[in-house]
Amino acid sequence: MTRDVNPFPARFDRSPGARRAATALTAALAALWLVFAAASADAASRIKDIADFEGVRDNPLVGYGLVVGLNGTGDKLTNAGFTRQSLIGMLERLGVNTRDDPLKTKNVAAVMVTANLPPFARQGTYIDVTVSALGDATSLLGGTLLVTPLLGADGEVYAVGQGPVAVAGFSAGGAAETVTKGIPTSARISNGAVVEREIPFDLASLTTVNIALRNPDFTTSQRVAEAINGYFKSPIARSLDPTTISVVVPKDKAGDVAGLMTEIEQLRVEPDQIARIVIDERSGVIVMGDNVRISTVAIAQGNLTIRVTETPQVSQPSPFSNTGTTVTVPRTQINVDEGQGKKLAVVKDGVSLQELVNGLNALGIGPRDMITILQAIKAAGALQAEIQVM
Repeated sequence: MTRDVNPFPARFDRSPGARRAATALTAALAALWLVFAAASADAASRIKDIADFEGVRDNPLVGYGLVVGLNGTGDKLTNAGFTRQSLIGMLERLGVNTRDDPLKTKNVAAVMVTANLPPFARQGTYIDVTVSALGDATSLLGGTLLVTPLLGADGEVYAVGQGPVAVAGFSAGGAAETVTKGIPTSARISNGAVVEREIPFDLASLTTVNIALRNPDFTTSQRVAEAINGYFKSPIARSLDPTTISVVVPKDKAGDVAGLMTEIEQLRVEPDQIARIVIDERSGVIVMGDNVRISTVAIAQGNLTIRVTETPQVSQPSPFSNTGTTVTVPRTQINVDEGQGKKLAVVKDGVSLQELVNGLNALGIGPRDMITILQAIKAAGALQAEIQVM
C-alpha cells in the first residue's frame, strides 16, 4: 500500500503569486551576492601588480659619447678638456690628425648615454636611450649622437647607440632676458640603441620560481601562497619570508614556466598594509595609511605670534623757516596674538582615518603644525602607527 507524499507541505503557499515572489527574492539575493563579489574583487590586486618574478628584471646600461651638429650651443673646448680629448681621439680613428691644430668648435658636446636593457631582450632589437650633457653645453637641440657603446655592470658591451636626439626643452634669450623651458641639455632617442649581446637566462629549465613582493609583508606573502595553492589545488607555493614566495613548478608545467607565470600573475590577492604615517617635512606632505588608529587623547594647538610693524614718518620745519631740520620720526606698532581662540579637542579611542583627519582639521591647523601634533601624539603613546619622516 502506497501513500502520496506531498513535497510542498500545507504551510507553504504554492500559489502563482507566491512563486513569483520567491523567484524575485532569489534574483535579488543573487544580484546582491554579485555586488559584494565585485566589491571584493575590486579591493584585490593582481599578483603581477604587487610582486616581481625571479629573473624578470631590467639591466641598466651606461656609455660615454659625443653629440655633434649643435648650433654653437656645445661645450667650450677650453673649459671641457674631456670633450677636446674625445673629439681628437674620434677624428684620429677616422684618419684625421688634429693634435697640432687648435680646436675652437662649439658644435660638439660630451654626453652620458643611459638605457635599460629589458628582460629577455634579443640580439638585434632596439631600445630607447637617454642623453645628458656632461660639460657646459647649453642645449642639445638639433644634435646627433655618434656611435656609443653601452656597457653593463660587468663592463661588457650589450648595446650600441646612435641617432638624432629629441629635446623637449629650449632656451632662448638676449642681453636683458632669457627664457628657458624644460631641460634643453637632456634628450632622448627613441629606438636609439640596438642590442648586441643577450643576457643568458634559461627560464624554461627552472624547477622553482621565486616571487618577490615589492612591499614586504608577512600577511600578504602568506595570502599569495594560499591563492596559488588554491588555484592549482596543490601545495606548490610556500611563504619563505615577508618578501619571497617559493613556487615549485608542477609536473604538467615542466618546460612551460612562462605559462605558469601567466596563470599566477592573474590571480588576485588583497595586500595587507601596516599602520604607517609618511611625512615629508620639506614640502609639508602627510600620507596616512588606512589602519592608523589613535587612543583617546586631548589636543590643543596655539601659537604665540608677535608682529612688529615699522611705519616711520618724516618731520620737517615749516616752509621758509630758518630754524629746525628735517628728521625721521620712528613709529612702531606691536600686535601680540596668544592664540586664545584655540580650543582643546578630544579625539576618541579607536577612531578611523577619516575621523582622525576630521578631528585634526577641526582645530584649524595647517600641515606643518599637523606634523608636530602627530609626532607629539606618537611620543605620548597614543598613536598606534609608525611615523616615517622622509
